[in-house]
Amino acid sequence: MERIHTGKGFIAALDQSGGSTPKALRQYGIKEDSYSNDEEMFELIHEMRKRIITSPAFDSEYILGAILFENTMDRTIDQQFTADYLWEKKGIVPFLKVDKGLAELENGVQLMKPIPDLNSLLARAVEKNIFGTKMRSVIKEANPEGIRKVVEQQFEVGKQILAMGLVPIIEPEVDIYSTDKKQSEQILKDEIFKQLSVLDQDAKIMLKLSIPTEDDFYRDLMDDPHVLRVVALSGGYDRSEANEKLARNHGLIASFSRALSEGLTAQQTDEEFNTVLSNSIQSIYQASIT
Repeated sequence: MERIHTGKGFIAALDQSGGSTPKALRQYGIKEDSYSNDEEMFELIHEMRKRIITSPAFDSEYILGAILFENTMDRTIDQQFTADYLWEKKGIVPFLKVDKGLAELENGVQLMKPIPDLNSLLARAVEKNIFGTKMRSVIKEANPEGIRKVVEQQFEVGKQILAMGLVPIIEPEVDIYSTDKKQSEQILKDEIFKQLSVLDQDAKIMLKLSIPTEDDFYRDLMDDPHVLRVVALSGGYDRSEANEKLARNHGLIASFSRALSEGLTAQQTDEEFNTVLSNSIQSIYQASIT
């Protein structure tokens, strides 16, 4: 808890799930014809994640936490479950992605699909020594009703997660290509404050938000006693642009996925792979400590 609240560094997002795994593998240099079913696909993505996590570049000096996909939580690295390896060998705090993807667009937003058996997934997460969870919704338009529904749903599920002793990362992403992004961010912030004001006194949550249009726009959220940390997604920006925008937002730290793994391929030697990963991690770290 203390490390996530005050530590210097960023959160690595290694949580591409079933729908986004083929794209992540393609970017890593593995084509669809390299696997013939989901099991083989998930085995390949685990090998990629394992290569990242076990790299000497993946170090707690720069990385505070890592977000895992459920399939990764259930697999092992060097005979240890992934979360245990992260914390015991690396000193990096493990999180779990719990959402099941996005519903269809309605009122300018995409709510989360229902999450069946959430409590049993959370119970397994506790058993596997996971610290917190992550779940994503998307805001495409500055529609007050849609944005209110997104935030209400996120906090409703967040309370279920808190009740299991885990820290929820609430992620209402504002689409970076939205024509009224700034207005969406203002409505979003107002709705988040409404929900924070009725949380139990001791409840601690995290927020994962798009890098705001106006620099330092989320500073006041960081000061709320319920908010452990505010982290930023790269949202489709390439790494250099994401880093440049992030660095202008004081106290906001990265939780990048695509921008973290950019440039890594299965064909690289370990030395090449570790060099690219190290450069990526250093640049994201520097942007996160402003």
